[in-house]
Amino acid sequence: MLLCIDCGNTNTVFSIWNGTEFLSTWRIETNHKRTADEYYVWLTSLMMLHDMKVRIGAVVISSTVPRVVFNLRVLASRYFDCRPLVVGKPECLLPVAPRVDIGTTVGPDRLVNTVAGFDRHGGDLIVVDFGTATTFDVVAPDGAYIGGVIAPGVNLSLEALHASAAALPHVDVTMPEKAVGTNTVACIQSGVFWGYIGLVEGIVRQIRLERARPMKVIATGGLAELFEQGFDLFDSVEYDLTIHGLRLIHDYNKGLATA
Repeated sequence: MLLCIDCGNTNTVFSIWNGTEFLSTWRIETNHKRTADEYYVWLTSLMMLHDMKVRIGAVVISSTVPRVVFNLRVLASRYFDCRPLVVGKPECLLPVAPRVDIGTTVGPDRLVNTVAGFDRHGGDLIVVDFGTATTFDVVAPDGAYIGGVIAPGVNLSLEALHASAAALPHVDVTMPEKAVGTNTVACIQSGVFWGYIGLVEGIVRQIRLERARPMKVIATGGLAELFEQGFDLFDSVEYDLTIHGLRLIHDYNKGLATA
């Protein structure tokens, strides 16, 4: 079976693919100090809790935190007796190479989302990922990643506001009842919520103008659902997009190896 690991700046997701479907998906806080042994104890404990008797034979990793990759590699080699496929490394090939400026390193998560988005929706696509950063990835008609946009993430913006303005509290992001708040918390929630609605609308509009063609918009990430409610921002919201892309990239490289 295949273990897909999506390591983001905030959380790391583990998902097991049995060749037909994902059996389970679990999330843990990203921590570069966590050892391979700790990962294994945590993972096998969850498997036992769900009465899962599986044998991991392959591992594929996407990580935006380079310091975490070492212990994930050790996890794969020590406990699953395999060499993991790491997105972004030279040995990990993509169905279509990205077309960006020479010397530019594209985040592995953005490459994975591109592959997954193209598989499900074809090209001329904008993938909006609401993670620690809010990213917009543009997918060409042939499936190539051709660039995008990086903006501060929602929670990152809230933390920065709280840290830099002593009188302002830290609040949870939610859809406010109205734009004009009548207390401090409501004012902050309105600013963040409507600010990001405007951010998404504005960036998508500009990308479409520059591309001069219709483009679908797909959202993923933990806060995608929040910004979907009541608005026609996205053609689809898909929480498993990155994990789906990891499985596709693994299968593509496996196919090359056996060809």
